[in-house]
Amino acid sequence: MEDKQYAVIVEPVSTGHEYAGAFRAEGLEPVAVMVAPDAVDAVHDTWHPENFAAVHVLGDRGVAELAEELRRYGPQWLVAGSEMGVELCDALTAILCPGTGNDPASTLERRDKWHMARALARAGLAHLRQRCSADRDELDAWIAEQGLSGERFVVKPPKSGATDDVHLIRPGQDWHPVFDAILGKINYTGIRNEAVLVQEFAEGTEYLVDTYSVDGRHGLVDVCRYAKSRRDDRIGIYERVQFLPPDDPDVAEIRPYVFAVLDALGIRNGCGHSEVMLTKHGPRLMETAARPAGGGHQMITRMSTGDSQIARTVAHRLRGEFKASYTLGQHLSAVFISSPAAGIWRNGDIFDGVDALPTFVDKHFPYGTGDLVPASDDLVTYLAWVILAGPDPAQIEADYSHIKAIEGRIEIEKVRS
Repeated sequence: MEDKQYAVIVEPVSTGHEYAGAFRAEGLEPVAVMVAPDAVDAVHDTWHPENFAAVHVLGDRGVAELAEELRRYGPQWLVAGSEMGVELCDALTAILCPGTGNDPASTLERRDKWHMARALARAGLAHLRQRCSADRDELDAWIAEQGLSGERFVVKPPKSGATDDVHLIRPGQDWHPVFDAILGKINYTGIRNEAVLVQEFAEGTEYLVDTYSVDGRHGLVDVCRYAKSRRDDRIGIYERVQFLPPDDPDVAEIRPYVFAVLDALGIRNGCGHSEVMLTKHGPRLMETAARPAGGGHQMITRMSTGDSQIARTVAHRLRGEFKASYTLGQHLSAVFISSPAAGIWRNGDIFDGVDALPTFVDKHFPYGTGDLVPASDDLVTYLAWVILAGPDPAQIEADYSHIKAIEGRIEIEKVRS
């Protein structure tokens, strides 16, 4: 094994499924480390063990034993591929190559939204009021104490992802059934919800901020403006992801706040994927993840900027490179198409003409006429997506409006149970 170089990737699924090909293209043999023998159901289609020189599983044994098994590869660094691998990657890095990753003392603050908020409070950073507990009475008392009983607030799991089980509670609504449905449930990342997070509702415009850090220096990879819609109590239904130039005034306001958040969470090396609400009182963190952005975001970042978090990881780990910012090569919007209900899609052909739109680049329609489709209530239950790009933002706006007008004509036949 002395004549080969290896890239050890912890949970290289979902957001990190591109790492194997990226490192192999640079002459390194990718090695996968998994928490369990198989990937969780939600991301199973991104798990390709055949792409790796070897696969090692933590299973029921201790992290120290797994670390000794990995020493044969002579790792100088490790990479967390997905949310499920963040904590294990930190623990292995602390044993095998200390100082090359993130602060091991703050691992939980990069994974659990409640601990994340407390870290921001300790650092003196503006943050949303929130409380986490497995005791419903305790949360009821906190809601009353904060004066939220007559206000909107959000209820969600503290350690999940992809807008999984994010619920908006309206004034006067009984929120207890939502608490009961979340607590104890196996969430998107494959772990049981041992508590429930209650958070004040943030009114404003939401932004996605992708970063890459090298030895505590933080660099912007891309910044996007989100458009999301609500259906009943679900508030994480994606409508659009729109790339912004680095000199946009909103980027200038958000950047120092996000960099301070990264410091507070102990992110020193690697990817950061932050979601921030720009409110009338300034930016407020929704959450930060210490892994790449997912859902095809690496692909559209390359289309818009010619770069990505995956490329920055390779450039850092192999050549020690650092970039402070990015260049917007072309304007780009990813447009999400949602189903208003579960049932049989009766008119999938209404989207046949989107390929002819002036800024059309790509599309993905996993469903068509006659297919049984889910109701869209989070990031993973979208009906389809279309990518629009080009030099003229006004034309992209016109094409986006055209697609959304077609979306309003979707016909779903509900299936009787």
